[in-house]
Amino acid sequence: MANSIPLKSLHSFIAVAETGSMVLAAEQLNISHSAISQAIKSLESQLNTQLFTRIGRRVELNSTGKRYYLRVQPALNEIIAASFEISASQLCAHLTLNMVNSMALHWWIPRVAELQAYAPELDVRLSNLVGEFNLEQHGVDVALVHGKQQDWAQYHCEKLADDELILVCSPELIKTLPTDCQTGKELLTRFPAIFAINPRRDNDWHVWCNAHQLAIPKQHKNLTFNISVQATQAAMRQLGVLVTHKQFVKDDIQQDMLVQIGEPVLNPHQQFYFATSHSKREQATILILKKWLKSQFSNQ
Repeated sequence: MANSIPLKSLHSFIAVAETGSMVLAAEQLNISHSAISQAIKSLESQLNTQLFTRIGRRVELNSTGKRYYLRVQPALNEIIAASFEISASQLCAHLTLNMVNSMALHWWIPRVAELQAYAPELDVRLSNLVGEFNLEQHGVDVALVHGKQQDWAQYHCEKLADDELILVCSPELIKTLPTDCQTGKELLTRFPAIFAINPRRDNDWHVWCNAHQLAIPKQHKNLTFNISVQATQAAMRQLGVLVTHKQFVKDDIQQDMLVQIGEPVLNPHQQFYFATSHSKREQATILILKKWLKSQFSNQ
């Protein structure tokens, strides 16, 4: 009967409606494709009507599905909000969020005001642990992972976005070149390459150069850094060109502190993930933070 529809079915319905794909909805909810498919079939059976039109591998809401979505989606948000209000007093006063320092400086801080406007009740504290670590032992509620999902297999882990590598330099540096010479190949013949060497950055130049069928440039004295932030600052100071992660420098590009040369290259070695312990995955404050993070990454 319709009055016994479980919330899990509604979560699946909304995810499929918003992504237009059962595969993407399954990734978003971190469940199997078959579980999503079964949830939709069960919901349509309980309602005794079809909600979607299947078009190849994609699905679209039909007229009935659209009416149902317009009623259910805000209602489910109200349930989540009401649940948070009731349970907020029993939750921790703040959340500890871990991310690498480069992302904290270049991605998180420029968005703090947006988070405050979106969820003024949240109090997020940052930590900058690197590599694999135990969330519980280090007092971390959520990790914004830039790496591989299998390294966090013991946790609830959801993909936020692919990792894209781009070539950047100072706008002042590229102004010195004619328009027809403002390509990655030309820049590498005229300016030194800046390297960031640490376990997360070892493949950056290799991946980018392979995609553009270019030789990996040589390393220069005083332009090899262990920390990404230092390499980014060197690029801003017109010391050379740098391959880096688009998410890290998107705001620097928008503020004309750096300029992107050419198209981004998909990095097969790393992606961005949201990770938390299974015991905390339904905690209201963590759900709010996750929803905001997903919205930020989907806008990139």
